[in-house]
Amino acid sequence: MSLRSTIVPLPALVLLTLMTGCGDRQDSTKEQAVPRATPAASASATPAPAATPTADAPKEGEKVPVDTIGTIDRSHKGEAPPAVSFDDAQDKPTTIAAFKGKPVLVNLWATWCGPCVAEMPTLEKVAATFHVAAISQDKDRGTVSAYFAKKGFTRLQPYLDSKVGLSIAFNASLPTSILYDSAGHEVWRIVGGMDWTTPTAQALLAEAK
Repeated sequence: MSLRSTIVPLPALVLLTLMTGCGDRQDSTKEQAVPRATPAASASATPAPAATPTADAPKEGEKVPVDTIGTIDRSHKGEAPPAVSFDDAQDKPTTIAAFKGKPVLVNLWATWCGPCVAEMPTLEKVAATFHVAAISQDKDRGTVSAYFAKKGFTRLQPYLDSKVGLSIAFNASLPTSILYDSAGHEVWRIVGGMDWTTPTAQALLAEAK
């Protein structure tokens, strides 16, 4: 779905559009299986030393996240965030402008969006060293709270935009991530999920000062 696509101003169609956009991007965030070992070309070849397994190393056949970037859009660089309110973890209204003072990665997601939930654990890891505002576009607090409890997230805060006001303001499909610098100006936005712990992602986040 294009970043410039027109949003039909009907709540039901907006939600349908978000769900469709999320589905369209399933291919960009598919997990890939770790390839099985290939037999040696000949018996005379010197065998390579066995790798020492680590706790985080993928097992043979295990599916792992792919470092995938959807679409990077820098055409809004320097813009202020929309003055759309959403609820913080205590259900008090707040805005993106409230994060001004330090760089922040705003992530629009939902529990029903496959690419969104695939990248959420990596956002939880990044939140240890970088401010991440994961703002759910779900309809109710209970759904988000249950998901956070199931995943054991402690660094991310369960922000909620039940009226999908930010999705409308950004003309966004899910997931969409927007990076703001410490002055509250947009640096870039990305449509599509990715592994935020990769060097590629770290280099992108470092663009915010």
